[in-house]
Amino acid sequence: MRNFLTKYRALKRDDAGAALVEFALVAPVLILLIMGMLDLGHRIYATAILQGSVQKAARDASLDDGSANASSIDDRVKELMLPVVQPEPVSDFEFTRKNYSDFSDVAQPEDFTDNNGDGECNNGEPYDDVNGNDSWDADRGATGQGNAKDAVLYTVKVTYPRLFPMAELIGLSQDEVIQASTVVRNQPFGEQSDRGGIKNCS
Repeated sequence: MRNFLTKYRALKRDDAGAALVEFALVAPVLILLIMGMLDLGHRIYATAILQGSVQKAARDASLDDGSANASSIDDRVKELMLPVVQPEPVSDFEFTRKNYSDFSDVAQPEDFTDNNGDGECNNGEPYDDVNGNDSWDADRGATGQGNAKDAVLYTVKVTYPRLFPMAELIGLSQDEVIQASTVVRNQPFGEQSDRGGIKNCS
């Protein structure tokens, strides 16, 4: 019994290996923190590259042949982004263009006369069908590059897998989604076309 107590006291005073135990407790939190910082840094970097490529693409698209070269302009954005994110089909690209007669019209609803005061275009109320699609829209932009002197909202959304498979551990999606937009005016290669026409809401 005395021998056992002696060994127990010696073991109690022995702190060899304590650092290893402490590291085992701290390491998972430290590793997750580092991975999270790298993931956030990669998102910021990818967003900066996307914003720059979108601005360049929008300027190229504003030229006279922009509509004809839309697919090659979009492909150039992909070429710039794919070294940063993983190749398709793992990563997904979504390109949208909406054109407006002026910068002040971007993302604005079509004008209508609210006769019954309910805040909605209905019951035959007249509206200005700016984008010519025969229905009232909360965004008056028409799809596509537009014509000379039109303001164009060019948007690219990229969905790609995160760098590390740890997002699901804290309830986040494994896919990262970044988006960049810019508005440019098409070059004055011709006369700006007329828009709109008064119609009635259903």
